Amino acid sequence: MASSPYMIELREVTHAYRTKAGPLPVLDSLSIKIPENSFAAVVGPSGCGKSTLTRLVSGLMKPNEGQVWLHSQLVTSPRPTVGMAFQNPVLLEWRTILQNVLLPMEIVRSPMSRAEAEARARHLLELVGLKGFEDKRPSELSGGMRQRASLCRSIIHKPDVLILDEPFGALDAFTREDLWCTMHDLREEEPFTCLLITHDLRESVFLADQVIVLSGRPAHAQYVLEVDLPGKRSLDDLYSPRAVEMLAILRHQIQVAQGRATDADAPLDGHPAAEAHA
Repeated sequence: MASSPYMIELREVTHAYRTKAGPLPVLDSLSIKIPENSFAAVVGPSGCGKSTLTRLVSGLMKPNEGQVWLHSQLVTSPRPTVGMAFQNPVLLEWRTILQNVLLPMEIVRSPMSRAEAEARARHLLELVGLKGFEDKRPSELSGGMRQRASLCRSIIHKPDVLILDEPFGALDAFTREDLWCTMHDLREEEPFTCLLITHDLRESVFLADQVIVLSGRPAHAQYVLEVDLPGKRSLDDLYSPRAVEMLAILRHQIQVAQGRATDADAPLDGHPAAEAHA
């Protein structure tokens, strides 16, 4: 296949789980295109297949039908070029924070030497405000600090794609917003393609270049909203008229996905927001 401008591409992906009661359809002809070095957020009703999507993109699962491509390569197995961070940081208590961040370097093949990897880990920890905590154990840090360390661990090996599966969902509102700003800083320091799964519409608008709304199960890409806020954002941007307008559009699309509204009730959108493939 010729080189593609898309880092992540799903082509007509259909997937169902086997259960005792029979197949449970989760995704139905899901098609998504995410450009290189862009940030995409995926929202949708609970149970619509968002976490299944992350497993397919990372190569941890294969779709029943359709194809998943990363940087013009067909995904058929787990990819070491994918970093992942979850709602639970899952740091190892018997390792220091620095050692936890360095853990992927012991698993994936990397051209970095041990000294280079440690220097990079210390730099990332400084970027997220954890300088001076390198030798602490996870239990000595707050939940927000542990999640910062988890983010550093997910990008220590310079992945092509970072998958974030609701990493801020369990945090208090102030810590969550602080980490949104941290994500912006990390991407400015070193651009990467990011796929965020979230239930927080404000989070999706603040962080993403595009927000993909999944329909109810079995899910397809119901709507794609192009976020036209400034590239470098502050929390104040969430109170701008355009941000409020986009949040109203997304809330309506979620209600459509839940069967609680129809497109006839949609708020007007004077900006590009292309409908995705069904």
